[in-house]
Amino acid sequence: MTWLSEMGLPSGKRSRLHRIFYGSNGPANGTGVFLPVDQGLEHGPRDFLDNPDAADTRYLFKLAKEGNFSAIVLQVGQVSKFAWEFAGEVPLIVKVNGKTEIPPDDEAFSPVQCSIEEAARLGADAIGYTMYTGSPRQDDDFIQFHDVREAAEALGLPVIVWAYPRGSAVEQKGGKESLYQVSYAARIAAELGADIAKINFPKAGPSKGAPKPYDTLDLSGIDAARHAIQYAPRTPILISGGSKEGDDAILEKARMSFEAGAKGLIFGRNMFQRPLAEAVALCERLHELAAKYPS
Repeated sequence: MTWLSEMGLPSGKRSRLHRIFYGSNGPANGTGVFLPVDQGLEHGPRDFLDNPDAADTRYLFKLAKEGNFSAIVLQVGQVSKFAWEFAGEVPLIVKVNGKTEIPPDDEAFSPVQCSIEEAARLGADAIGYTMYTGSPRQDDDFIQFHDVREAAEALGLPVIVWAYPRGSAVEQKGGKESLYQVSYAARIAAELGADIAKINFPKAGPSKGAPKPYDTLDLSGIDAARHAIQYAPRTPILISGGSKEGDDAILEKARMSFEAGAKGLIFGRNMFQRPLAEAVALCERLHELAAKYPS
């Protein structure tokens, strides 16, 4: 029995997630290793300066194929311009919303710029949606997500939520990577109907300024990640890689994520900011690690 069989998903969603997690790409054992490259919109060209080849989306598809990723994640413009060249060769997740980093995050909101119908037409196996929990605009976010989720349900497309705490209130209550905020974001994604949630690895230690007991709850490493995952019932969790780190650091984060119960890793900059051969070699090591945690 797989974890998919316990989620009560309709056949369309289940078959697409089976392709991603148990198909011919990635570890194929119920865990996933994903390549997200939505940073061109979110951060502009700066994230590609370390490896200018990565600015070319054909390079990203080459990395996704040679690194045997479970899926590649792209914004609609790059999908429409490039995905037809690689259709069917690697599972595709289309991000349907996004924003730039130019305005401050005090009132963060990520507007939709791709319909679910367009994502389906372009060959999406799932869609990605960024939700900024704790932002003063979270009401608008929740309403927008409701419409996205309903449209995805109608077409049998799984919804992966990028559950990201943002805004001035977040910083006053622990910070965006604190255990309180990360755990709360994961729970919100589960409460609002995400099929899968992407979260950051929680920062160790008490969440300063957060409500009890998080202001004194002192968890670190695997225990912190396990706590965040535990409170998102029947919502498989992917752990984000964040900014580029050394090989040993990223492999240790991956190990702790799997030990804590994560169903996958979603590492972007830690992959595409490396030269191709180096990134593929690191991905091979992640696959070896994932093989130890069949799900």
